[in-house]
Amino acid sequence: MRKVSALKDWLTAYRNVKQEVDDVTVLYDFFREGEASEDDIQAQYGSALQSIEKLEFKNMLRAEEDHMSAVLKINSGAGGTESQDWAEMLMRMYIRYCERSGFKVREMDFQKGDEAGIKTVTIEVEGNYAYGFLKSETGVHRLVRVSPYNAQGKRMTSFASVFIAPLVDDTIEIEVSPTDVTWETFRSSGAGGQNVNKVETGVRLRYKYRDEKTGEIKEIAIENTESRSQLGNKENAMRILKSQLYEMELQKKREKQAEIEGRKKKIEWGSQIRSYVFDDRRVKDHRTNYQVSDVQRVMDGDLEDFVKAYLMEFGDQ
Repeated sequence: MRKVSALKDWLTAYRNVKQEVDDVTVLYDFFREGEASEDDIQAQYGSALQSIEKLEFKNMLRAEEDHMSAVLKINSGAGGTESQDWAEMLMRMYIRYCERSGFKVREMDFQKGDEAGIKTVTIEVEGNYAYGFLKSETGVHRLVRVSPYNAQGKRMTSFASVFIAPLVDDTIEIEVSPTDVTWETFRSSGAGGQNVNKVETGVRLRYKYRDEKTGEIKEIAIENTESRSQLGNKENAMRILKSQLYEMELQKKREKQAEIEGRKKKIEWGSQIRSYVFDDRRVKDHRTNYQVSDVQRVMDGDLEDFVKAYLMEFGDQ
């Protein structure tokens, strides 16, 4: 049904664009006969052009995984309270963006900062094409501002990392060997149900794997405290693990494709991708060089232009 719905959306969008273009032709004929004004033609032409550009933009989201929901994880960098505050600011920004985009947001794990902000948060973003629109956000985000936590009022630089993975569903099979997984349980902290702080409902999953490039044994650690039951949290943690493993496989494909095309630099996700300079009123994406001067608008979740600039340049990867 989801596949049928997606195809129906494409057909509807195409028919709408075709109708808009046909209307321009008809209006031009009326104009030649003196039955329509030039303003009428210009207005219809602008509407048709907007519809075509919107459809072309959506065409950048044609990868198999783009239509999926997403898992969004934010980790504060080194720097204590300042970076933890920055991580919370990013969390607010993405929640606002998701709300503007019509996506449902659900917090799956949350670790509060020592004095303010957050150490890490994992959020499930549910909606059609959520991953496609959010995948551009994976990487390191840099903040430059006069810190409210610095008594001398010095300009501080903080970092936080953002990781986006497609949320796998039953249509995708990811095999995880039970021997590579270990579980730990703990008491969930913070407000919650009657048994949240009394029973060890929180779970920590540790998954060990061998890095194909270096041969090193690496570990993925996932905590989940969303559900009031330990079983529910284990299921959620396993789903997040499968989503991350799926994203790792996609990354391998991107790297192989980039080696073929000689554009490896463009998909190195680990590098700094965007700077938010509050004093200079500037937010700049270092991959596309797109920048805006309205910092507050961006922090309130207006990321559409950044997403569009990324997808129009790198949407074929």
